[in-house]
Amino acid sequence: MKMFSVVMVLCLFNSASVFAKDVAKAAEKAAVSFVSPKNTEVVGTTFKVTFGLTGMKLRPAGEDAKDKTTGHHHLIIDGDFVPEGQVVPNDDTHKHFGKGQTETEITLPKGKHKLTLQLADGSHMSYGKNLSTTIEVTVK
Repeated sequence: MKMFSVVMVLCLFNSASVFAKDVAKAAEKAAVSFVSPKNTEVVGTTFKVTFGLTGMKLRPAGEDAKDKTTGHHHLIIDGDFVPEGQVVPNDDTHKHFGKGQTETEITLPKGKHKLTLQLADGSHMSYGKNLSTTIEVTVK
């Protein structure tokens, strides 16, 4: 019976290892993007932001927090990406789109602003720099 238990544990460990490698491969091929606005675009004080995602699926936060093949968007205004494995804060700088939204309308004061799009899992744990992108806009 002990031998059977050891074999089962080894099989489960191997399966988990293969799954982790598959998730890592999926994340390597995935990318987030800004559909609009484009980098260096001049925008009005209120403007629409549309998010893109390839190589992974969108899923509302909390549906399956352990599923590392899905996620949802976060828009970071005048801030940097959140390191992998850290929870994306929920404040005026970090906007959560936990229902799986792919667009929003924001209002910013005149001047240059940095917008960072960050993908995170169902627990708002960041996928890190590889699943983030940053653009700059000028609000006139």
